[in-house]
Amino acid sequence: MTFIEDLASFAAAADAVDMDAADREALKVRILDAVGCALGALGADVPVKVRRAVDGLDGGRGACTLVGGGHAAPDHAALHNGALVRFLDFNDAYLAPGETCHPSDDLAAVLAAAEHTRADGRDLLAGLAVAYQVQCRLADEAPVRARGFDHAVHSAYAAAAGASRAMALDEERTADAVAMAATALNALRVTRTGVLSEWKGLAAPMAAAAALQAVYLAAEGVTGPREAVEGTGGFRDAIAGPFAIDWASERLDAVGATIVKKHNAEIHSQSAIEALLELRARHRFRGGEVASIRLRTFQVAYDIIGGGREGDKKRVRTKEEADHSLPYLLAVAALDGEVSPAQYQAKRILRDDVQSLLRRVEVVADDDLSGRFPRAMPARLEVRLRSGEVLEAARDDYPGFGTDPMDRVGAEAKFRRLAGKLGRGGQDAAIEAVWGLEDEGAEGLLARLTVPAVAAP
Repeated sequence: MTFIEDLASFAAAADAVDMDAADREALKVRILDAVGCALGALGADVPVKVRRAVDGLDGGRGACTLVGGGHAAPDHAALHNGALVRFLDFNDAYLAPGETCHPSDDLAAVLAAAEHTRADGRDLLAGLAVAYQVQCRLADEAPVRARGFDHAVHSAYAAAAGASRAMALDEERTADAVAMAATALNALRVTRTGVLSEWKGLAAPMAAAAALQAVYLAAEGVTGPREAVEGTGGFRDAIAGPFAIDWASERLDAVGATIVKKHNAEIHSQSAIEALLELRARHRFRGGEVASIRLRTFQVAYDIIGGGREGDKKRVRTKEEADHSLPYLLAVAALDGEVSPAQYQAKRILRDDVQSLLRRVEVVADDDLSGRFPRAMPARLEVRLRSGEVLEAARDDYPGFGTDPMDRVGAEAKFRRLAGKLGRGGQDAAIEAVWGLEDEGAEGLLARLTVPAVAAP
């Protein structure tokens, strides 16, 4: 059997009842976290553009529910809802030595597949658990970032496998779906390097939505290249290099190793922001008192958001540039005492106070700290005040990291902060739908995510 056929066998046989109770709970926490992110993004510029495009294609009609309200075809609902989940850059993450990904990027495609086929909650949870497993294990064993490709490459496999499971496709059709998606959808890393565009938040949702199209083709009997991984010109040959995953030995446990963000910022910044906010609270300084900030961090953080290999991080003009800039994130945290969606408003990004302070932020990579990633997320911070006093803080993790995972209480609190448009009663109903997803299914959950004033085309 080929790699994809083995993967398909694993996916088709997956059952949520085989998950450990802790992993099933972690999956629900991530679902609540993701739909909170989606609700928090309603009305933002990029999701509104996506909504207009979807409405233009479907005329506001279709079988699947759009978060906020309205309907569209399954693949278009996956794109729209996935764009909402991703836009704030506040959803979950998985850290591997050579790759970082956001497995909840696949949620919208699995939800659309489950809703369209009226799958029960058990099939929905199994499909999403499969997507998490595939996304995370490919990040572990077949990282693509150093080879010039984006982690959305793995979303093609994960979303196709997860949606196939949610629809209860057999092994043969699941294999064809994954094969087609894997062959067609290989995203480039330039998405997240240099001058960042709005595409940064859409690359993974687009991959997942296109993977769902492959699932529907496979469901109708269209075949795909089963040797898409090991064949000549396949994934190993052209992109990943040699790797192996024994799908027969895999469990539905990867979700337990994912982490949830406390601060609305790129994942590798979380411990550094936490350290700065702790210093600010302890010493009660104001941002205007800060002369300079120096951060020692691990190589991956330096490369992606600190000014290393992926571009200048002191040129910050847009939301996409701001949430991927350690200088901006530390400067705005020092000034505002938080990093939330409000810190990405254009008028906040361009204000002189933060633009001046971010130029006085130094970020350096530390070999000793680099050796501890991804088991830890080490940050060593020095804040020099204009008085000459130097304040120091160190963090190896943050609330939401694997050493301090988010529980139901934390998940509900974060959800309520983001889902204000639902009102208290609507929030309660959505939370209950997630915790009772086995009974509610995709339809029950999505029905509770309607905000009519926002959702009008």
